[in-house]
Amino acid sequence: MATAPYNYSYIFKYIIIGDMGVGKSCLLHQFTEKKFMADCPHTIGVEFGTRIIEVSGQKIKLQIWDTAGQERFRAVTRSYYRGAAGALMVYDITRRSTYNHLSSWLTDARNLTNPNTVIILIGNKADLEAQRDVTYEEAKQFAEENGT
Repeated sequence: MATAPYNYSYIFKYIIIGDMGVGKSCLLHQFTEKKFMADCPHTIGVEFGTRIIEVSGQKIKLQIWDTAGQERFRAVTRSYYRGAAGALMVYDITRRSTYNHLSSWLTDARNLTNPNTVIILIGNKADLEAQRDVTYEEAKQFAEENGT
């Protein structure tokens, strides 16, 4: 039985990292299913989603790996960093503790991916602006200082 040709030209792996409850799974679901989920169950280990996008006429398949944020899963989820073209490092703008842990997540991303991996900082839950605990300016400064 012959296999059909792939319907994309490139494939890129992305990982979503950050503390538990920052909205990593909701971001994945929103991007892959185009649906908002107000409450996502906590990820155990790793979840996976894909989406094909078009850039400059080329179809690109994105593999997105949603890692569990709980410390007890960290050893398991670290193995998924390998081969990632990008890391989406997420914190909750309403919970300073999730912002304070970014340095640890950044260290893992830098140590466990290749030097060309793009790391993107995401301040999630912007719809809760009235409850914001981390200012845009300080997150911007963190991003600039750390090359994200």
